[in-house]
Amino acid sequence: MKCIVSCEHASNRVPAGFFALFEGKEKVLASHQAYDLGAAKLARRLAKQFHTPVHLGSISRLLIDLNRSQSNRKSLYSIYCRKLQHSDRELLLQKYYHPYRAKVEGAVARVIAKGKPVLHISVHSFAPVKGGRVRKADIGLLYDPTRRNEKHISGSLVQLLQEQAGSLRVRRNYPYLGKTDGFTSYLRKKYSAKLYAGIEIEINQALLAQGGKKYRQMTGILAEGFRQILQHDRFAGIAKR
Repeated sequence: MKCIVSCEHASNRVPAGFFALFEGKEKVLASHQAYDLGAAKLARRLAKQFHTPVHLGSISRLLIDLNRSQSNRKSLYSIYCRKLQHSDRELLLQKYYHPYRAKVEGAVARVIAKGKPVLHISVHSFAPVKGGRVRKADIGLLYDPTRRNEKHISGSLVQLLQEQAGSLRVRRNYPYLGKTDGFTSYLRKKYSAKLYAGIEIEINQALLAQGGKKYRQMTGILAEGFRQILQHDRFAGIAKR
């Protein structure tokens, strides 16, 4: 089994030609609205542990969301893009959206072509408070509950985290549902559960910001959990544990 690590919301970068859209919006560009704070660092760390390349998005989701389907026009472009011409939106698609997704998808396809199943780890972070409500989790593991392989992988990770770091609040399919529109959901439509498993890691930005022992412990346990999973040649071996 091979592992692929990606981080769709790694960057808050805005190319020069689109600066005018965010004039006076510097605080927005530095916030979670623009990218997943701390997610790129964690993605790099996990990829290093597994000796695999890391795929990082290079543009702010306020311009185009690399994690959304092209047909999802409501979420693909943010409110800041409402005044963009069709040609500008096409430029974002052709220069950033399609190349990024093609690179990740190509990496998945090459592994599967060699007869190996793929574990795709997509790294994200979430704001501690949204809409005035405090999110009650440190780590969320997002997956499709109808896929037995993903259900068992997430269950194994939850168990390991609870056993070795009981103070960490770990929840499944929180603060979002893993089966909603996203890159992993798109890839599930292309590949069967025997060939592909997509697990989205959502880390509370409060935990990422504080760093220190708790953060190192969390990343170490996640890395060890995924390492154990990757030792199996087939997803069937995970489900039988």
